[in-house]
Amino acid sequence: MKTTLRNERFGPKQTGLLRRLSLILLGGVIVGCGAGKTEKVVIRGSNTVGEELAPRLVVEYQKEHPTVTFDLEFKGTSYGLGALMVDRCDIAAASRMATTNELVLAQSRGVELNDYIIGDYSVAVIVNAGNPVANLTLDQVRDIFTGAVQNWKEVGGPDTPIHLYIRDPVSGTHLGFQELAMEKKPYALGLKTFTNYTEIVQTVSQDANGIGYSSIDLSPKAGVKAGFKAVSVGGVAPAVLAVNKGQYPYSRVLRLYTNKTKEASAARDFIKFVESPRGQEVLTQMGFSPRP
Repeated sequence: MKTTLRNERFGPKQTGLLRRLSLILLGGVIVGCGAGKTEKVVIRGSNTVGEELAPRLVVEYQKEHPTVTFDLEFKGTSYGLGALMVDRCDIAAASRMATTNELVLAQSRGVELNDYIIGDYSVAVIVNAGNPVANLTLDQVRDIFTGAVQNWKEVGGPDTPIHLYIRDPVSGTHLGFQELAMEKKPYALGLKTFTNYTEIVQTVSQDANGIGYSSIDLSPKAGVKAGFKAVSVGGVAPAVLAVNKGQYPYSRVLRLYTNKTKEASAARDFIKFVESPRGQEVLTQMGFSPRP
């Protein structure tokens, strides 16, 4: 049975009043929703960026932009670029340049990549301050951390066993160092893992036979000014200038990619923050090298 609104209950004046009141209430709801509107930035990509750096940058950014929310997931650079090409994220975080194949795929999908360089990820190899070894070749570093070399005398040091200290397997640094210094070969057996650089530095400082890795900006981050030293690798000392010049081997340029034609304003504003003096200060505090 069809039901109709009959004028027995409401007269013409009452019906018109109800309609006007409904429009007023609906307008209030619309205005209210607009006033509380939030923006979301979706970031996918590199573990190197996502492990500690991206969350810290987001926290600092939200202090001035509390209505902007973030959706973060980090499974590797390839994952981030793939997500960007199918419109599943606003920003792809990368610890390398897009490959030729990825650029071809982007072009085939009509995606023009904006490439923002935000800084460098670099790792210093550290030993105890009393160790006479001051320089290691690329092959020696690889062989030490894979277990092929197990005694310091094999690399110009004392006749003592090498003790290895590294980041835990769930960290981006664990994989990052494996890729940069070890040709993606497995780590040696019998090593000890830590959840942060500070613990590695402190342990190496207390172990004459220890070796590990940390950020180039060692002392401020670790809070230790003696007991350890960073060794040169292939004759190049770990320093920000060497990293920026592309001379130091254990470093990667960090990038944020967006789709140029679909770059969201909130995503662009966040990238501007990362590039700003405050954002670059955060990178430095986290042990990364700022943009040259």
